[in-house]
Amino acid sequence: MERFIITVARETGSGGHNVTRRLSEALGIPYYDRDLLRKASEVSGIHERLFGAADERIGLREMLSAAEKVYTGEILPPDSDDYISTRNLFSFQAKIIKELADSESCVILGRCANYLLMDQPNVLRVFIHAPLEARLARVASYSLAWSQHEVARHIRVEDHRRAAYYHYYTGEEWRDAAGYDLSLDSEKLGEDGCVEFIRNALPLFIK
Repeated sequence: MERFIITVARETGSGGHNVTRRLSEALGIPYYDRDLLRKASEVSGIHERLFGAADERIGLREMLSAAEKVYTGEILPPDSDDYISTRNLFSFQAKIIKELADSESCVILGRCANYLLMDQPNVLRVFIHAPLEARLARVASYSLAWSQHEVARHIRVEDHRRAAYYHYYTGEEWRDAAGYDLSLDSEKLGEDGCVEFIRNALPLFIK
């Protein structure tokens, strides 16, 4: 099989991160999550802390001007006043994602990778979701100090943040099925079932 990329987007509490990690292990290829921030920092010379602060989130000011900020691929030069703007940070991160897609097989979690690589060959784009009740239970299981209200609020805030971030840079909707090749319910399939489903589907999408 030729070089291929799997992008994974996920609802909060759906187990998408675990699916990504297990998929990486099952296929023997690396997966990239926050590693992308370090790589973007090394390429740009911008401190990794700034990438972390802007990671899959935008502020109110950016949300209000979303129509003006759809990703174009432009990277601003170091002498620009907007060199460390959230838009330029995203552009550096997008550059890393595209370079990875050109150089190795891997799994990439989040960060609009499905959109950035939609015109690339040998890319399988996956969305992991689950019913709210299942996601509440999952988050509560590793956030024992939180009340049920706090767990529900966390899921609501995180999903809204990811949706706003995605729309800000792509102009499209995060949950829109048209942006993905597979949409999997992790409650029905389980994490291992999602991994097996993706592995079995891979030959259909990869040459």
